[in-house]
Amino acid sequence: MVNADIEIETLAEFDQVVARGSLSGYRIQSVNLLERTFALLAADTSAAVFLGCPMEPDASAKVRADGALVYPPVPDLPFNPYRGLLYTADELFTGLADGYEATPDAQAYAWFQETKADGDVFSSMLRSIHDDAVSDALDEHLSGARVVGVMGGHAMERGGTEYRGAAELGRGLARSGLTVATGGGPGAMEAANLGAYLAPAPDSALAEALELLAKAPSFTPSVSDWARAAFAVRERWPDGGDSVGIPTWFYGHEPPNAFAGHIAKYFANATREDGLLARSTAGVVFLPGAAGTVQEIFDNATPNYYASRGEPTPMVLVGRHHWTEHLPAWPLLRALARGRGMESRIALVDSVAEVPEALAAMGRAQ
Repeated sequence: MVNADIEIETLAEFDQVVARGSLSGYRIQSVNLLERTFALLAADTSAAVFLGCPMEPDASAKVRADGALVYPPVPDLPFNPYRGLLYTADELFTGLADGYEATPDAQAYAWFQETKADGDVFSSMLRSIHDDAVSDALDEHLSGARVVGVMGGHAMERGGTEYRGAAELGRGLARSGLTVATGGGPGAMEAANLGAYLAPAPDSALAEALELLAKAPSFTPSVSDWARAAFAVRERWPDGGDSVGIPTWFYGHEPPNAFAGHIAKYFANATREDGLLARSTAGVVFLPGAAGTVQEIFDNATPNYYASRGEPTPMVLVGRHHWTEHLPAWPLLRALARGRGMESRIALVDSVAEVPEALAAMGRAQ
């Protein structure tokens, strides 16, 4: 059975393993080996797999002769389908000084727009390989973590009371030892990631950060201005806390936010949605949202209803009026839960201040 112990994802890991004399059976993901020709010529590479690793022709010929599988880098792509690690905001927003359109994130979205309906099996294969590699990296990153998902709409503007509340929620959850995971986009998602980012900072940092962000309240009309305001906050507090963002290029007009320490960005939205919910093992918080958030509520409720992922995980809906009158998802959720194991794992609260206690109470009910 293959496990993460045989995956090599950095040059430092490669050097450690090759020093022992054998790469046999290892999977080397997207490591630049152009300066490791001698090491490759000397090492046993039988049954190894090289995924998108640049290497000199002599080295490539030798490892193939050993019986290794070599998947060469794909030229002229704005993304790496074989990547071994999650994205960072710095990586996705490289070149922001020249405008968002110059960044790898925008270029990957443009490629997706050009290829998503072209019927080319090569394009769809590259997207699938990329998304599987991202899922692998996400599982490795979250191994052993207690993850709580925070769901909410992208339209929530910086500077409002709802945005501040979502940020306070993310901060409180992070300070309690939970790993905050969001859909990785703007609005409520950004606010929760911001709160987790500022968790190590003094409480006063949040108010100051909100003032800086309010200069660009939305990603429309300018993603560039919106993102630059976020990086100004990061520059002011460079040692932020970690959280996870899981966005998608399917909604590529909604950029990823810069406050998630690790970003798992997908092409396939269905893979992204299900993966985010499945990995939220400590529960999911649903802030007021629209169609996307309603979908997420019942995407999460279904495996809880059938207990298909084991014990049901807590679900907390925030905003009594929103979820009972404006979009009455709560009555249906409560009806579905009646008499089932998930009945004690759902809660409706008025404000984000009530969320930590609701999660804790449902945890005690296990």
